[in-house]
Amino acid sequence: MRELMKRIIFVFLCTLSGFLSALAQTEDHPGIFANKINEPIKIDGVLEENVWHEEGWVSDFVQTFPSDTSLAIVQTKVKIVFNEKFLYIAAVMFNNDPRKGDDYVSTSLRRDFRGNQNDGVSFVFDTFKDKTNGYIFGVNPYGVQREAMMGNGGMNRSDFNLAWDNKWYAEAKIYEDKWVVEVAIPFSTLRYKDGGRNWNVNFYRIDSKYSEKSTWTPIPKNFNVTHMAFSRNLTFSEEIPKGGTNVSVIPYAAMGTSRNYLEGYSEPLKPSFGGDAKIGVGPALNLDLTVNPDFSQVEVDEQVTNLDRFEIFFPERRQFFLENADLFADFGTERIRPFFSRRIGVDRDENTGQNVQNQIFYGARLSGKLTNDLRIGAMNMQTANDPLRGISGKNFTVAALQRKVFNRSNIGVMLVNRETMDIEKGGRSVLDDAYNRMAGLDYNLLSKDNRWSGKFFYHRTFEEKAGNDAGTAHAGLMFNDVNFSAGMAYSYVGRDYNPAVGFTPRTDFQRFAPEIAYVFFPKTGTINRHGPLVKSETLWNERLGITDELHTLSYLIQFDSFAEMTFSYNNQYTYLFFPFDPTRTGGEPLLEGTSYRNNNLGFDFRTDPRKIFAILGKGQIGEYFNGTMSNFSGTTQWRLGYLANISMNISYSRIRLPEPQPSADLVLIGPRFDLTFTKSLFWTTFIQYNNQINNINLNTRLQWRYAPVSDLFMVYTDNYFPVSFASKQRAFVMKLNYWLNL
Repeated sequence: MRELMKRIIFVFLCTLSGFLSALAQTEDHPGIFANKINEPIKIDGVLEENVWHEEGWVSDFVQTFPSDTSLAIVQTKVKIVFNEKFLYIAAVMFNNDPRKGDDYVSTSLRRDFRGNQNDGVSFVFDTFKDKTNGYIFGVNPYGVQREAMMGNGGMNRSDFNLAWDNKWYAEAKIYEDKWVVEVAIPFSTLRYKDGGRNWNVNFYRIDSKYSEKSTWTPIPKNFNVTHMAFSRNLTFSEEIPKGGTNVSVIPYAAMGTSRNYLEGYSEPLKPSFGGDAKIGVGPALNLDLTVNPDFSQVEVDEQVTNLDRFEIFFPERRQFFLENADLFADFGTERIRPFFSRRIGVDRDENTGQNVQNQIFYGARLSGKLTNDLRIGAMNMQTANDPLRGISGKNFTVAALQRKVFNRSNIGVMLVNRETMDIEKGGRSVLDDAYNRMAGLDYNLLSKDNRWSGKFFYHRTFEEKAGNDAGTAHAGLMFNDVNFSAGMAYSYVGRDYNPAVGFTPRTDFQRFAPEIAYVFFPKTGTINRHGPLVKSETLWNERLGITDELHTLSYLIQFDSFAEMTFSYNNQYTYLFFPFDPTRTGGEPLLEGTSYRNNNLGFDFRTDPRKIFAILGKGQIGEYFNGTMSNFSGTTQWRLGYLANISMNISYSRIRLPEPQPSADLVLIGPRFDLTFTKSLFWTTFIQYNNQINNINLNTRLQWRYAPVSDLFMVYTDNYFPVSFASKQRAFVMKLNYWLNL
């Protein structure tokens, strides 16, 4: 009966959400028209070509922050033209008074800047007109570029993928009363339907002086400027040129050495070679290939103080896994992920019990659009055997198919298969009973006007000795209007559900989580918005009953300066179904089967990010299991123009527990130095002291971008004992890669 009810509720919610999605409406607008040109255009930020002196410009940008009811304080105009190879964009960002170069805010000269404090203009292209997936290209007044791929409608920050890189060209020039941007984007960089004449497009500008966000297409102030639900038509004067051959080869050469003083072994300096290839398969698909990939240049994860009972999630940073990443990563929810790419290339050292990097031999991934409504993703990766560490090689296969339904919603199917190689046979065959498989079906709701969103799914894992309770189901629906928002979610995770290539820190629970919020928009000129949020989360299972509760009442205050603060009251209940040391320092654990009801106060704040000095932090004070805890973590940032960002990261937890549990003062502190000497030379260094794991970590990285999307990296890492400063493990890597378009 319980399973039948779940299915009835699931079908009802899917039908209701689809109906609401189909009802939503948006405004009609003639859009922007792009003419085909024959004259050459020099990308220099000087609009001297004849085409820029003709008609076809669009303007009348409107505010979306701090308000959404008026024209922008500082206006912008944009024009688009094209030829057989390039899409050209010109943008003029006007000022109301004279400004010099140092009047604009740029946190760095490094590519892929982000943040509300940065002056910049961005161009959003939805090349398949699905208002769900697309590209963003941005430029700041100093000519620094950024590009990103968008997925899932751009609803969340995680859907904005700045790690995606490609070749395109832009220059900016600062004048007294304006700044100007000129852009050339090769059609081969984009994926789109052959023979079409229409895309969706939007433009947005951030102006630091007035703390203003303005857009060409009006966007309600409760949504981000990147939301793809709000766009207008881009009409080309004739059929868009075919993308043509798009083949990029990115070879690398590297050499590195390391020494582990704890285990007593070292690796001599040795070279390695490999590379990636990106091949356009038709106008809308991309084939990514990699051989012996090396990710040594990827910035390491910054440490955190872990006081949670479960594994902490760290985002994917490796370039190979990032294009069309939403096709694979958006299945499931934040804590019930059927696929997590960071499981590939990481395995367990059977000698030490630690997770270590494991060599990837090769990988291939095909992703993109089959039709306007159908997307596909397929991936295969092979890792190496490592007999000295007792690691068997693994083969990973992932396939995803996603079909658009209604206006912006979609249904997706995913299959994941991990096969373990037989290490005793040299890894040339698989172990018959050592597989882990997952099959899942997801429905994602995105209404046309973006007010309704939701997610519904059912996943199941398969193993040789799996139990009968190996499935997970979820139903969630969210409404978001200008002032009012509300949502509700239910999740079920079976005891035997085991996505070995996913991220699901705990199993055997049901979860119910409602929330409701209201936002006021006062006309004070200082406070932009404020309002309460009430949310609740309850977890239980049939064997133990309720195991976790978290009930939160919070109040948000956001200022016109982009500063904000949140205060919260939390009531939490925790049942321990395994022994747990609340300090995670190896002390006497709390007993299995005990439970705790705690109350605490929390805060979260950030100051004006445009200032030379800025602070962001969060913390809580109150009860903690059978004792008390005061916790604070935050960052102090000091910006020296765009040349240097110096920050200090601090985390301090004061835990006081009655005997026999140990009390603790947990400290994680470290400075970070980010220097941008030019737009092609960068140096980043950070140091982390963590007394929870008794470690000092040093990571320093020099990057020289000697050609477009081509780099020389030199990376040094070291880990020390805090008292003696004796080294635990150190490594040095130098890597050279080159992006070659064929």
